[in-house]
Amino acid sequence: MWEIITTAFVGLIVGLIARFVLPGKDPMGLLMTMVLGIAGSFIGKFIGMNILHLSRSASTGWIMSIIGAVILLFLYRLVAGRSNS
Repeated sequence: MWEIITTAFVGLIVGLIARFVLPGKDPMGLLMTMVLGIAGSFIGKFIGMNILHLSRSASTGWIMSIIGAVILLFLYRLVAGRSNS
């Protein structure tokens, strides 16, 4: 149970940092920000371990999670921008 709570909390922190790094208007609440952070963590881990061959450390995990969330937020804005135009 604590793993789920920890994952949700870390996802929220990563999502908030990603939204701070890539400012702009996003119509997402805290739940979607949390989902953004969790999904970004998976993307960042995949990129870090499989493409960049980085070691598994806490600092690398946080950095790659934020980078993954920023990439996901950028792609979300591209898709959402096209559908609104």
